[in-house]
Amino acid sequence: MLKIKIIVVDRTRSEFLKQGESFYMKRLKRYAQTEWVETKPVGIKKGRSTFGILKEEGDSIAKKLVIRDYIIALDRSGNAYDSEELAARIEKLSLTHGRLTFVVGGPLGLSKTILNRSHEIFSLSRLTLTHEMSRLLLLEQLYRAFTIIKGEKYHK
Repeated sequence: MLKIKIIVVDRTRSEFLKQGESFYMKRLKRYAQTEWVETKPVGIKKGRSTFGILKEEGDSIAKKLVIRDYIIALDRSGNAYDSEELAARIEKLSLTHGRLTFVVGGPLGLSKTILNRSHEIFSLSRLTLTHEMSRLLLLEQLYRAFTIIKGEKYHK
């Protein structure tokens, strides 16, 4: 069974998003061993540079990455797929990789170091999304991808 690790910066604060994450995490477990990993955020304070914040968060994320994993960073600049294309991509990757690791940054995104270390950069949308909303959309699209792969009727 494919393993999926999702690394996120900070915990989800919005209750309705937490409920959605829990809902899709439970559903995903039918298709893949799924692990949710939170890293500590760096406070965004006046006088701190974006570069410094992203570097510190990137260092924290890097400690959670495993060299043999296929790392997919989420960033607005990445490859965009429709649901069928994403399903095909996940199916193809599952044949050659034991674990896919998705990385979702905080409010400022991901450091260049993490983006460069990733095997692939994936965009959920060209729209600007909150990092918390991105997590829920990622989970729903992963679930949708697996239902497409299995030929189930969730995807219409």
